[in-house]
Amino acid sequence: MHTIGKILKTIREERGLQLRQVAIESNIDLTLLSRVENGKRMPSESLLIKLAETYGLDSNLLVLQLVSDKILEISEQYPDHTIEALKVAQEKARLGERYISFFMNSFISRPIGLESRRYIGNKTKLTDWIMETIRRECPDAHSFCDIFAGTGAVAGKAIPYYDQVIFNDLLCANRVIYQGFFEKGEWNRDKLCTILDEYNHTDCNSLEDNYFSINFGGKYFDYGFSKLIGYVRQNIEDRRGELTDKEYNILLSTLIYNMDRIANTVGHFDAYIQGKEIEKKSLTLRLIDARSYDNVAIYQENSNTLARTLHADIVYMDPPYNSRQYCDAYHLYENLVRWEKPEVKGVAGKFNQKDKKSDFCTMKAVDAFADLVDNLHTRYIVLSYNNMAKKGNGRSNAKMDDTDIMRILEAKGRVQVFSHDHRPFTTGKSNIKNHQERLFICVCDNH
Repeated sequence: MHTIGKILKTIREERGLQLRQVAIESNIDLTLLSRVENGKRMPSESLLIKLAETYGLDSNLLVLQLVSDKILEISEQYPDHTIEALKVAQEKARLGERYISFFMNSFISRPIGLESRRYIGNKTKLTDWIMETIRRECPDAHSFCDIFAGTGAVAGKAIPYYDQVIFNDLLCANRVIYQGFFEKGEWNRDKLCTILDEYNHTDCNSLEDNYFSINFGGKYFDYGFSKLIGYVRQNIEDRRGELTDKEYNILLSTLIYNMDRIANTVGHFDAYIQGKEIEKKSLTLRLIDARSYDNVAIYQENSNTLARTLHADIVYMDPPYNSRQYCDAYHLYENLVRWEKPEVKGVAGKFNQKDKKSDFCTMKAVDAFADLVDNLHTRYIVLSYNNMAKKGNGRSNAKMDDTDIMRILEAKGRVQVFSHDHRPFTTGKSNIKNHQERLFICVCDNH
């Protein structure tokens, strides 16, 4: 809403002046003046200064009206942010160049959310649709298990809706993250913030080489910051006796989430970006958004093994789709969390994790899926599986086709399929169109 034109017209009429007369006295084009008063043109500051002289007014009074109109014009484009934006603008005006420092201090004090992690197959952008569909199609359920929990985004979304929520993943790093974000336990925020402040004020250039910098410095991370990461990881271990289990897992999760922000990768550690100097992004450790829930249980087991003893009303499964083994893609975090300092090999610096390889990434995927479904004791099976099929390059193609999925699930009960458009993870080698995430929901006959 522009008011400056109406205000100028009201002032002129209150002075008993004709528009032509004002144009002559102020040396402003008559047509331009008319367009301004009719709201068809925003005046410039110089034009307002001329009119202020003509009307005998303080020019600041008119310029203020112009600025407020421009603010309103922007606020109409962002109606949900207007009030907060005005407060921010006020702080910027008050602090001037000091505002950047003020902003960073405020930003660092905000905890990092679970969704703030790069991860292959991340369902963060789909969790609302997934949970809405599950709650609608799977009524009267009291327990929920995410048997391939990955980032934990779906299971985390389920916490408010079920009496028990089970997280399971084969990777040690993911288990630690679930415990840090969700598991019930005692922890002291001020204590952890003091520790992080100590780390954030450590000069990486003053540190000696360590296991992490020797193996990963200059590859996945800037060499100096790799020394800091190794130092922090060892210090967390050295403090183990003074930390609760919850605090230990929060600190490890905090390290992982902040490392992820500066890693020289495209979101996984199968390889690092080569051919250019690593950008020196600051490693400032911000605490994760840790919570403590009574209704959460956490496992680190092979899904097919857990299925034989698991009892849950809903079992949600988001298995690996293709040949990309997660233990290889995130070997660096596994190494960091376990901190056994094994020998690493190859350009990527991987270590032996044969026990963490998933059959779902191999030619055995269909048999593994059939075994998993057959041994589940549940009322509802919810499978998340995209429509990649053979659209991608070799490593990206799905290991199970819809015919096998439907055959196996229909042997268990009645199946419905729901779909949602979704942009897939790609390394740039695949041109994927019409990509969708699907939910195969099976209402089991016998449970």
